[in-house]
Amino acid sequence: MVDLVVVGGLGIDVRVRVPALPLPAADSHTVEPIELRIGNTGAGVALAATAVGLRVRVVDTLGADPAGDLVRAALTRAGVPAVLAEDRGGTRRSVNLVDPGGRRTSLYDPRPWRGGPPFAATEVAELVRDARHVHVSIMDWTVPLLPAVRAALPAGVTLSTDLHDWDGENPYHPPFAEVADLILVSGVRLAGRAASLAGTLAPRTVVVTRGADGAELYPGDGSVVPVPPAVPPRPVVDSNGAGDAFAAGLIAGRLRGEPLADAARYAARVAAAACTHDGMEYPPGLLPTS
Repeated sequence: MVDLVVVGGLGIDVRVRVPALPLPAADSHTVEPIELRIGNTGAGVALAATAVGLRVRVVDTLGADPAGDLVRAALTRAGVPAVLAEDRGGTRRSVNLVDPGGRRTSLYDPRPWRGGPPFAATEVAELVRDARHVHVSIMDWTVPLLPAVRAALPAGVTLSTDLHDWDGENPYHPPFAEVADLILVSGVRLAGRAASLAGTLAPRTVVVTRGADGAELYPGDGSVVPVPPAVPPRPVVDSNGAGDAFAAGLIAGRLRGEPLADAARYAARVAAAACTHDGMEYPPGLLPTS
């Protein structure tokens, strides 16, 4: 038995510290050393969840390339077991531009999956069946396997997904929402439509995250609960992965039996602490465990 299975979302981040965002127009900028590290959304959830005390397993694809080796090594350091299939297209990667205040812009190279699913439906079902919670990243290879994942979950085991900066209209995202009990989505493209979108997704729980402005919790009963932002315990250096840390904290809180609103406030504290660290390999004691 594991606490959390994260399906999809491994990759590497190429972190570049820039003088400002948007980046000033120029032929070139001199920057701090450019670093490659484990990244992308599934890694962010898995590493933060491990850091707050959950037993985590990851299921995904990686390339047989140096980027994939970097990800495998980071998962090993964190003690996160992974079930991996080879992606002949290579490992997903992002270039993250981070300004002096820790704000970031991500340029994402998804390395689209080619061919049939990398795992048989029966294999994925077996991998998620012994989890207390399953989190599915919105990777293309997972789409045909979503019904099998949902059907494999025992009664009482919940499934979450993060739709990231969905605009509420892109047809790629609804299949993930339809199998989920808990849906996270950034409010960046929703404008004033968050409540309406949450209403269409009810009775699922929807959390609309708004970065440093906190979040809104829609429990699925027509109500809305504001989630105030937490004060970072140290200076913010890198907001990349904050949303993933929020998801990990929310999952951890719920698995501990906390009421939804309490779990969301705890998640905000986890996200705030994550912003004080450069990268997603969190040192012991950085993220709050209660």
